[in-house]
Amino acid sequence: MNQHLQELQAWVAKQGLDVAYVSNFTNINYYTGFFSDPEERITGLFVFPDHDPLLFVPALSLEAVKKAGWPYAAAGYLDHEDPFARIGDEIRQITPQPRLWGIEKDDLAVYKFEAITRQFPQASFPADVSRFVEGQKLIKTPEEIAQMVTAGQQADRAFAAGFKALRAGITEQAVVAEIEYAMMKEGVMNMSFDTIVQAGVDAADPHGGPEGTQIQPGELVLFDLGTDNHGYMSDATRTVAFGGEVSAKAKEIYDVCLEAQLTAQAAVRPGLQASALDKIARDIITKAGYGEYFNHRLGHGIGMSTHEFPSIMAGNDMELQPGMCFSIEPGIYIPGVAGVRIEDCVHVTATGCEPFTHTSKAYTTI
Repeated sequence: MNQHLQELQAWVAKQGLDVAYVSNFTNINYYTGFFSDPEERITGLFVFPDHDPLLFVPALSLEAVKKAGWPYAAAGYLDHEDPFARIGDEIRQITPQPRLWGIEKDDLAVYKFEAITRQFPQASFPADVSRFVEGQKLIKTPEEIAQMVTAGQQADRAFAAGFKALRAGITEQAVVAEIEYAMMKEGVMNMSFDTIVQAGVDAADPHGGPEGTQIQPGELVLFDLGTDNHGYMSDATRTVAFGGEVSAKAKEIYDVCLEAQLTAQAAVRPGLQASALDKIARDIITKAGYGEYFNHRLGHGIGMSTHEFPSIMAGNDMELQPGMCFSIEPGIYIPGVAGVRIEDCVHVTATGCEPFTHTSKAYTTI
C-alpha cells in the first residue's frame, strides 16, 4: 500500500469510521495510480480501517485498473446496472453494517449521497474526507516535485512554441492550436487547462479565453498555459510585446507587475504567512496606483489539480512550509487598455523557493 493510501487508512481508523468514500477522480488517482474521468458513470474508492481498499469503476475500465497496477480488489458494473446497488453488495461483503462514513463533502453530488443512504439507511456521515485530502496533498513528496519539475519544463517549451507562432494577423485561437500541436508532437497529449492567449485589450479580462481576435503589432500578448505530466500539472503565465513598441501605459503596467512578481517570489520562505506574501505583491501594485486593477488572489496551490489548497491571499494566515507548491501571479487588468499577468508556480524549500518554469520574465519584444 502506498504512503498516501496508508495515511488515509490510518485516518479512517483514528476517526472510528467504518468506511471512507473517495469520489473525486483526481483524488482516486492520487491514492491508486488509476486515472479516469468517469463523466456520467460512477467511480469510487472505498477505504476501510482494517481491510484492503476497494476500487469501484465502470466495467469498461477494469482492464485499465489492472494496467495501472492496482493490487487490491476492483469491482465493476455494466451500464444497465444500478451502480450503487453493486457498491452496496460489494461493501456488505467487507463490512455488513457500515454506520459511520467519511465522504468528500466538497465533491459528492447530492444524488450520489442519496443513493448511498438508500443502500445504507442506518449510515451517518460525521467525517469530511475533503479536509483530510486537502491537508495531505498540501506538502508534496520529492517524487511529486520531480514530476512537476518535468511539467514545468514542458510548459517552457510550450511558451517557446507560442512565441514562435506569433505573426501579424494570426488569431489568438490559431496560436493556441500551434502551441498544443507542438506539444502533442513531442508526446504531451494533455494540457493542464485550456490554453489562454489574449492580445491587446482582450487580456484585460482575467478570466477570458482565446478568441478570433487577430494579433497586431504594438500589442501585449498574454500566454497562460500548463501541461499534464503523468497527473501532475504545470501552470505559468508570460506577457510579451509583439511587433514593436507598445503604449507607454501598457509598458508601465508591465514593469509594475514584474516588480510585484519578482519581489514576492524572492520573499518566499518557510514561516511566512500566505497573507503576508499576497500583501507584498499587492502593496507594490497599489503604491503604483493600480490596486483596483489587481482583482484576484496572488496565487493558488498546484499539484494533481491546477487549483489546490492553499490560496495565497488576504485572510489566509497559514505559514508556508517546505514542500508546498503554489502560483505567484500578480496581474493588472485595465479595461480598454491592456492586461498583464506574470506567473510562476514554485515549491517552497528550506531557505526560499524554486520555480518550476524558467522562461524569461524580462520585458521582451517578439
